[in-house]
Amino acid sequence: MSVPLALWGGAECTINRVGDRYRDQLVLTGHDIRPTDLDRFADLGLEALRYPLLWETFAKARDPEPLWAWHGERLDRLQMRGIKPIIGLIHHGSGPATTNILASDFATGLADHAREAARRFSWIDDWTPVNEPLTTARFSALYGHWYPHARDERSFWLGLLNQIDGVRLSMAAIRAVNPGARLIQTEDMGNTASTTECADQAAFDNLRRWASWDMLAGKFAPDHPFWPRLAAMGFEARLEAMATSPCRLDVLGLNHYLTSDRYLDHRLERYPAAATGSSPLGAYADIEAVRIPGCSRGIEGALRESWERYQIPIALTEVHNGCTREEQMRWLKEAWDTAVRLRSEGVAIEAVTPWSLLGSFDWNSLLTCEANHYESGVFDMRGPAPRPTALAPLIKTLAAGKQALHPVLDRTGWWRSHGRAAPNKTPTPPLLILGATGTLGQAFAGGCRLRGIDHVLTDRQQLDLLDPASVNRVLDDVMPWAVINCAGWVRVDEAERNAQACDAANYTGSVALAAACCARDIHYTGFSSDLVFDGLKGRPYVESDPPAPLSVYGSGKAKVDDALRSAPGRALIIRTASFFSPFDTHNFAMHLVASLRQGQPFMAASDVVTSPTYVPDLVRTTLDLIIDDEIGLWHLVNDGALSWYDFAVEIAQAMRLPAQLIIAKRAEEMSWSARRPLHAGMTSERGLIMPPLACAIERFVNELGGASPIRERGEEAGDAERVAHAEASNGGSACHAMLEEEA
Repeated sequence: MSVPLALWGGAECTINRVGDRYRDQLVLTGHDIRPTDLDRFADLGLEALRYPLLWETFAKARDPEPLWAWHGERLDRLQMRGIKPIIGLIHHGSGPATTNILASDFATGLADHAREAARRFSWIDDWTPVNEPLTTARFSALYGHWYPHARDERSFWLGLLNQIDGVRLSMAAIRAVNPGARLIQTEDMGNTASTTECADQAAFDNLRRWASWDMLAGKFAPDHPFWPRLAAMGFEARLEAMATSPCRLDVLGLNHYLTSDRYLDHRLERYPAAATGSSPLGAYADIEAVRIPGCSRGIEGALRESWERYQIPIALTEVHNGCTREEQMRWLKEAWDTAVRLRSEGVAIEAVTPWSLLGSFDWNSLLTCEANHYESGVFDMRGPAPRPTALAPLIKTLAAGKQALHPVLDRTGWWRSHGRAAPNKTPTPPLLILGATGTLGQAFAGGCRLRGIDHVLTDRQQLDLLDPASVNRVLDDVMPWAVINCAGWVRVDEAERNAQACDAANYTGSVALAAACCARDIHYTGFSSDLVFDGLKGRPYVESDPPAPLSVYGSGKAKVDDALRSAPGRALIIRTASFFSPFDTHNFAMHLVASLRQGQPFMAASDVVTSPTYVPDLVRTTLDLIIDDEIGLWHLVNDGALSWYDFAVEIAQAMRLPAQLIIAKRAEEMSWSARRPLHAGMTSERGLIMPPLACAIERFVNELGGASPIRERGEEAGDAERVAHAEASNGGSACHAMLEEEA
């Protein structure tokens, strides 16, 4: 095709209502007070941006004029930066408090808002009056998740018809001002496969998925299979009006997530109760088709089917994967490559849209709770300013028409091999991990195996940090793109008697390795400790707090931190604390569980405060930062601080083990050779990117619930990352993974 494939963008902008509470994603991500985000978007090389002028926002304003001015300034800024806006008027919403998608005045009210928007911004050509109307109708009027919380089929069709009429009337109002205005109509599009016994339900779902586009395009005519069904509900006159006066549909906005394709199975006993439901056609389990070999048609299937049915230009208007960083990158690149290939075959694909530029909140619960569960996007919003992730340079590369070269892209995503990234058939630079005999080295190796990151794991015999020739030989032979140093001295009390050996392992060797990486432009990651502090601060420590170590071990770590922060090169220092994991016996929490299960007493310091760190979370977050090419010092601990005694009690109570066997001791009674800081809790001023401690403890306990009391280190080597990865590998927002029930 003569016009190159375009890159658009979009920030998650839903304003949804649950009961009487509204939640605004742009407020949650801070975009409402940060106009500089638009410059960040422009710097990505985007040609267009899906941007909201949401009806609910204007309706609740006592005086809408300042709000129109606010939007005008931002739209002018986009125009100045050469970005074309695609205006959305309602995004998974139900309108102002006085109406909803089942109300008779919904469509006319939305059209009034559209008319005013078009009058003020007549230069804007591209519009999406209602985002994903069929999806919104399902969640608001069939499943009852969102307002007005209806749960019957007639309400579903009424909600859809009202939204489609809202689109039709809005576009009529907009085109009265700008006759050339384009309708870019978005919809979530996936295919439903099934067992033979569920074939009728799958056929119903596969026909229903087209309803919004069919209604706009004039395809929902008397010969449509659903016409009699809706006519019997009293909607025939409305359908006739749509069929005889279709709305010009200029671009199909196709949104496809990893969980958009579904699989229905009549064998309920194979699935948890949460995955089962029923309709008049029978009971079935509804799961993600991507997890069943050969059942997901993916992005390519959705694009081909949409083109064959409508022969209308298509844009992928939401491309997002709520998973680990490399899987986010692989999903975007697959979408881009698929679009490029299909264009070469004559499919009119106009653009690919990296979605959720600023991330999103609480889509894992369909926005039905306010847990502030954040899912990062192209930028991570959990710090003082938006932090570009590895998706940002990937987007810039694609926008410039260049080949994406990050080593993690040499493998395809987990969905291509149903849970694990497919093996790479060609040599690619690996990630080098030092510390094969330690907890952390094994955990990172397991995480890399699960995430499909090629890696090499070495022990001291293969790479001796105190032998420069050994370091240089391995770096030159392996040629890694990044190095994770999990080796070194870890015995805090023994360091008091072996200061020279501890210093050599933790300082001399680490600094030399980092320098060797710098000479080869290799990213380096090393680990530090909360023991660099004296515990006298009176609050959790942040990255800018000066160290004041009390022990030989802490002094060595502080010296390394200082050397690496001031040295040239790309060095990432992870300061962390107090590991716990169900996949390794050598940690406080597992010793506690083993003792209490055997009815033995367990001593824990009651006056030493720390920030326990769940190893699977540390592995996942560190790997994401490495892929993002982050440098400098980061504090990575699970958000929270408590004494060792309180930590032990929380685990015991969660495990339903006898907490009365835990004996509180003061630090001076613990027979420690090295002094510990009494209050060494940590947090981060760069970004709270680790989960809360309570969440980590819950997952630790859940993992042990069905496991043997003790698991030897190295067994199930991938486990240390498996839990964290599995929680995120459902491929995107939960709105595309919920059980679907028909009334």
